[in-house]
Amino acid sequence: MGWEGAVTTIAESPGDRVFVSLYDVHPWDASQLDEVEGVPAGTYQKLTVRVSTLDGEVPAWVYVFAGYEGGLPTAWYLSEIATAAEKAGAPDDYVSELRHRPTRTATPEV
Repeated sequence: MGWEGAVTTIAESPGDRVFVSLYDVHPWDASQLDEVEGVPAGTYQKLTVRVSTLDGEVPAWVYVFAGYEGGLPTAWYLSEIATAAEKAGAPDDYVSELRHRPTRTATPEV
């Protein structure tokens, strides 16, 4: 599909956790986002999951890459993900672990 490395997805991994930001999305915007993410084409599946928050569990939807086979992201892509996690307030150890994961490229491409 033209990607130079693995793309973002969520894969079940007992004992691991993923920090996310939750947004209220208008139904029209959600349908547009589905289109951009390739849901109609089958690139991503839109799944509803339970998310644990400080206020309890809430339902949320996520996109899961339909062609997941593992693989490594580019250094640039992983850097973008880690920076977003940091800006969203993810714990320092989580962000550090993201930044130290192996990548397909040695340094972020600009």
